[in-house]
Amino acid sequence: MNPKIALKKIWLDEDVTEFVVTVIDRVSTFKSKVYVGYDYLQSLIKELSTFKDQIYGGIYDIEMGEFGPEYASGAFKARLHYYVPGKLSIATHQQTEFFDFSNRKEAAESKMYLKTEPILLDNFIAQLQKLNSGDADEAELECA
Repeated sequence: MNPKIALKKIWLDEDVTEFVVTVIDRVSTFKSKVYVGYDYLQSLIKELSTFKDQIYGGIYDIEMGEFGPEYASGAFKARLHYYVPGKLSIATHQQTEFFDFSNRKEAAESKMYLKTEPILLDNFIAQLQKLNSGDADEAELECA
C-alpha cells in the first residue's frame, strides 16, 4: 500500500461530521473515528491554503476529535512541517475510542511519520473542497 492520510465522511448532521481517518505508512495502517464541528472542513481548507505557501519552515497542526476517555469517539493530530523548502514532513498521532479492558478503560494509539510534497498537498486541498461541497466522500493526502 502507498503511504497516505485519508479522510472518509461517515455521517453528518447540522452540528457535527463523523470521519474515519486512516493513516498508512510503509508497514502499518491505523484507523480512528473522529467528530468535528460542522464548519471544520471550511476552516481546514482556508488554513491549509495559507500554509501551503509557507515552504520555508512553516508548521501547521491538523486536529480532529479530542484525546482522552472523557470524549466521544477518537482523535487525530498531524503536524505538517516544511523542514526544508519543498519537503513536507508529517508526524501523526491517533487514538481510538476508549473501551473496557480488564478493569480499566483503554484506547489503541498510533504514531506514524510520513513525507509528502507541495503538489500533493495542493491535490489534497482540492479533494477537501470536493468533500466539503458534497461532491466526494473521501479525501487523500498521498505521501512518498
